Amino acid sequence: MNLTEALDKAVAALKAPLEPTDREQGWTDDLRREIQEEISVHRSALRRHGPWMASYLRPRLDEWMAREGVQPGRLHEVVMNAQTHLTDAHA
Repeated sequence: MNLTEALDKAVAALKAPLEPTDREQGWTDDLRREIQEEISVHRSALRRHGPWMASYLRPRLDEWMAREGVQPGRLHEVVMNAQTHLTDAHA
């Protein structure tokens, strides 16, 4: 999976309504929307300016989810995959 695919998958997963298990893992509708928006902004910047833009993006989604008390699960995994792809793109 490439960077664009990882970001697209994360945005799609976060646009969908939360499942009961997501809520049990600490997700709220507001958090879901905020993280989806953050990933969308990164995705738009990469599409508009090209892959070199990844070196300027510093996602801290893992820290954000940890502060909010989000537990590992479906959405956590897809968000971390997107962050890993962004981080690897500028390495």
